[in-house]
Amino acid sequence: MTEKEYRSSIEAILFSAGDSVELSRLALSLELPESSVKTQLDILMKEYEEAERGITIIRLNNSYQMVSVKQFAPQVRKAMDLRRNIPLSQAAMEVLAVIAYNQPVTKSFVEQVRGVDCSGVIGSLTTKDLIEEKGRLELPGRPLLYGTTENFLRCFSISSLDELPPIPKDEDKGDRGQQLSIFDNDKKSDGKETSDTVTGTVEEIVAEAAEGK
Repeated sequence: MTEKEYRSSIEAILFSAGDSVELSRLALSLELPESSVKTQLDILMKEYEEAERGITIIRLNNSYQMVSVKQFAPQVRKAMDLRRNIPLSQAAMEVLAVIAYNQPVTKSFVEQVRGVDCSGVIGSLTTKDLIEEKGRLELPGRPLLYGTTENFLRCFSISSLDELPPIPKDEDKGDRGQQLSIFDNDKKSDGKETSDTVTGTVEEIVAEAAEGK
């Protein structure tokens, strides 16, 4: 096959799958090295971007998915009679931030940072497919570990966790202080800056999740 035919094959696979497809699976189906498939994917993604189409291809870690362009979400919702989900609570946004920036973490770690029980919130985030179980910690009781999902990346429009904005360091409070300053509502410049950064980050995630992206 020609390179154009390979790209067309990739396009057909992603369209038919409806969900994300791992790069390794694409390489296997096309009988090409993963590096070659990635090159064709990069070209295909650029073609979609330059053509300003209503659909595009996104990367989610080592997987790729064909999706509608975010700016047309209102029209898609109206055509498919989709309703917005109820936005996540402030507590849910805080839990999501703790997990996103410290994963994998246990429920007890999240509760230690927030100072309250988080069982219900973690259950809700799991149901919304924003977090998932990532195994167990090798300690007495073997508590569950939680981390963000591929859907988290999709909702936040990032390809990997490496693209999350960094949290400003608070040298005066140390590591523990950095975690607590995520939820610091003080008007001090350092604490407020950190709080605004993370809260803004999670609010964007929640906005996309509410749209059912």
